[in-house]
Order: sequence, then structure tokens, then C-alpha cells
Amino acid sequence: MKQGILTINAGSSSIKFALFSLAHPISPEAEVSGQIDGIGTNATKMVAKDKAGEKIADQMIAGEQVSHDQAFDALLKWFMATHAGWQIVAAGHRVVHGGERYSQPTIVDDTVLGHLTSFIPLAPLHEPHNVAGIRALQALLPGVPQIACFDTAFHRSQPDVAQTFGLPRALSAEGIKRYGFHGLSYEFIARALPQYSHRANGRVVVAHLGNGASMAAMVNRKCVATTLGFSTIDGLLMGTRCGNLDPGVILHLMETKGLSVKDMTKMLYKESGLLGVSGISQDMRTLLSSNKPEAQEAVDLFCYRIARELGSLAAASRRRGPSARLPSVRMAGHPPQSGSQCASRHRDQRRQQQCRCTGYSNQ
Repeated sequence: MKQGILTINAGSSSIKFALFSLAHPISPEAEVSGQIDGIGTNATKMVAKDKAGEKIADQMIAGEQVSHDQAFDALLKWFMATHAGWQIVAAGHRVVHGGERYSQPTIVDDTVLGHLTSFIPLAPLHEPHNVAGIRALQALLPGVPQIACFDTAFHRSQPDVAQTFGLPRALSAEGIKRYGFHGLSYEFIARALPQYSHRANGRVVVAHLGNGASMAAMVNRKCVATTLGFSTIDGLLMGTRCGNLDPGVILHLMETKGLSVKDMTKMLYKESGLLGVSGISQDMRTLLSSNKPEAQEAVDLFCYRIARELGSLAAASRRRGPSARLPSVRMAGHPPQSGSQCASRHRDQRRQQQCRCTGYSNQ
């Protein structure tokens, strides 16, 4: 019987999955990959492809407001019916927040699951669904090890000064610090960089640009600074998240408009960013194709924030490591033209510094 590892990225309304064959353990091969969309609605759909890219599943999942549990159940039933000769020997889960406690992949037991649940307030958009995915597979695959892989782990190599806020020291001791996110994406890029550039071990700036966006500075392919901090709303402008914001704005809005913590959370996480600035859409493709000035303003702000953070990260990377004249920016989840526009802005502002931007779609 063939053996494989099931990998899961459970989001609020979707589940991305892949089955990796262990026939080549040093370089596992994805036998199947796919996504379930529309969880929580009456139109939940599963699409899967084989390793050749051929579609092998394209079906609706029956039920009203299909839950994560129901979606996982449908996924495993489909898998068992179509891949009867396979045995799932482990399941790996993307978990957004590992707090200070977890800095490497960890087998999930009841204690670990309790810790992950306690991190939900630190990443309210993501962690609940990461935990739900683990619980669902624990029930459906009893005895199969569940492995949590943390987005925060890659950034633990940052120096203390890059992780510290200017708050009372006691709060830092309680874990109020800059954690950074998108670490699994950055870890993959760090491993792949030597294939693309001889400067991979120099000072490199990487951009992860999707509905959630961040940038990170690396030296010797280790993180030394990143734009995301304690939460997933810091740094760059994102699809619906505000990015960098003066805390005084929050205090002002709560005092003058009577907004509650719940109100502010909704505004900062779900009503801001490209959507909030444009009033049109959170989708960069929609904004780039629009002739409305509000759309252009949102795109300009997005690019301005990237150019500004690029300068900051370049400065942070000079604290240590060898000299490199060319920051490499890898862009994921946005059209290549948005990367070119950001690169142009950076060149216009700092002509003495070269910048290469390469467009990647959903990589």
C-alpha cells in the first residue's frame, strides 16, 4: 500500500489540501492537490487535480451551510473511494500562530491543542479555523499523527530588538511582541532562492503579496525583520486589513464614535485595506481594471507602503551579514503588473538603488 502525508490549510471559508507521496521521502511529490471553497454556504465545492495537473474532482458538497467537519468528511470519503490503495500516515496543518511556545513542527496532543486554542485571540481570522481543521481530522482519522506547522516559527530568528515594542517591560515578558506571519511561505522561498540567485545568502527582501500581505528581510536566508508584528493587521495595506496604523487613531475612534473593541476589530480586519480605501473591492485585479479614481488611490497606497517598507527592511538587514546591492522581491497572489508598479515607484524614489520585481501568481 502506498503511503502519503495529507497537508491541510484550513481557512474561514476554504480548505486547501494536498497528498504527498512518501515514495521519495527526501523530495516528496504531491500526488493530489485541491481546494474546497464556499464552506458555510449552500454552494460548497471541491476541486482536485492529480500530479499531472489533470482535474480529477469537480463536485458540490451536499448540505446547507456546510461546516468544516462536513467538508473534511466529504474530502476523506472522496479520497478513500478514489485512492483505495493509499494510506494516510500523518496530517500536516498550517497553523498561523504558535506564540512563544512553538518554533518548530509539533505533534498535536490535547495539551498542544489547548495551547493553540488559547492563541485564537492573537489571530482571530485564522487560528479558529486552523484548530477546527485539526479537531475534524482527529475525529475522522483517529490514531493518525496530526502535525502543526507554524507561520510564526520562521521569524523567531529575528534579533530581540526587532521583536520588541516600546511598551512597559512587563508586557514583553507576557508575550506582547512582534511575531511575524506568512512564515511557511517565506521558509519555502528561502529554500528555493539558491536556485534563482547567487545572492540568496546575502541581504534579501521578500514580499508575500496576496489578500494578506507582508515583507521580510533575510540575511543568510534567516529572517532579521518583517512587516507583520503582534497581529495579522500590521505592516502593509492588505485586502481588507488596514496595515500600519497610529494607535492614536484607534483610541480616537473609540472615544469619539463610541466604537467597541468588537466594532474596531471588524473595521480593522474586514472593512479596511484595499476594500476600505477604494470602496470597490479587495481584489487587486478588479482595482487595476477600474477607471475610478478611488481604485487608483487604493493601488497607489498599496504600492507606496511596499516601497516605504522596502527601504525600512533594507536598513534593518544592514545590521548584520554580507553586502548585497540588489534586494530580490518575490510577489505572490497579485498580478505581475502590480509588482512592476511597485518596483517603478521604488526606482523613482531611490534611483541609486536597483530593484528587480518578478510576478508570480499564487505561488
